[in-house]
Amino acid sequence: MAFVAISHAPCYAQAAILMEQPYGFYGAINPTGHNAVYLARVCAETPVKLRRCRPGELGSVISRYEGVDGYDWVAIPLIPYLYSVEDASQVPDHVSHQLVTQLRNHYREAHFDRLGLDLSGGSYVRDGWTQLIGAAYERRIYAFRFQTTPKQDDALIAELNSLPNRSHFHMLFRNCADFARVVLNNYFPHTFHRSVFPDAGVTTPKQITYKLVRYAHKHAEIELTVFEIPQVPGNGSRSHSNKDIAESFATTAYAVPLTLLNPYVFGGVFVDYIVRGRYHLVPRHPEVVEAGDLFALTESGAAKENLANAGAQAPGAASGGSADTQSYVGANSGLREIKATHE
Repeated sequence: MAFVAISHAPCYAQAAILMEQPYGFYGAINPTGHNAVYLARVCAETPVKLRRCRPGELGSVISRYEGVDGYDWVAIPLIPYLYSVEDASQVPDHVSHQLVTQLRNHYREAHFDRLGLDLSGGSYVRDGWTQLIGAAYERRIYAFRFQTTPKQDDALIAELNSLPNRSHFHMLFRNCADFARVVLNNYFPHTFHRSVFPDAGVTTPKQITYKLVRYAHKHAEIELTVFEIPQVPGNGSRSHSNKDIAESFATTAYAVPLTLLNPYVFGGVFVDYIVRGRYHLVPRHPEVVEAGDLFALTESGAAKENLANAGAQAPGAASGGSADTQSYVGANSGLREIKATHE
């Protein structure tokens, strides 16, 4: 009877925008952080080819990062993305820098060498591949989970698999948050745009996440839920909160030279921060998800669906989608922006 009840439930799954905190020296000079997209129903056949997930799989994290052999996006299974290991039981409670390096190199040798993902591909960023695995060793991550449908997920798979996966990374106009913005527009068309205030036209992780939260306030059906994935202690100093552009200039060491250079410009930035840039996205006590209970990210959707439909992979998942999927892509895929950059 329980099986019948589950299999007749609405066919939804979860996705999440990951707002990842900045850390280290680079995080001090650029405190905006990183965006990635977690998809519970979409898995990585290879790091650069997608398919529908099979029963028991936890989905994948898709992100854009510079210095990964010229690829525009890379998909990594959830557990390796967070912890550089294949199974949650292998995740250490405490790490050292040496252990993190060993875990990353072991995963790189097993999965990256044949695709060249460990190469910089002519980029000025070296070892960009390290950002694709073991993210939770470097920073705290907040997952803003929302509902998706099979048709939406299949559309994303078909579109990303069909486009040239070559990087045209630009820190200001084609960064990680821009990729998240375009993916989210595939689910919620015409919703996510660059903002002049408070980000000066630059897409930032905090701004994209804010727009998802604002959208969820008007569309309760997406069931937005916030989770915290804590930073595993031991590898370095703790990460710190994400900032938008105005907040970065108004509340960090940038404020002093900017004031000396042009106090009027600083005044405008500060007002922008006070009026448009001060918002808090994370609830006071979000649910904390550790390595052993990552199913909490999908417990009400994709995981139950996988269990109820064991062995029933969606038609066209491996080949790029059904006719319904193709019609959906043509109708409202925000990923056309990615395609346009290659034409």
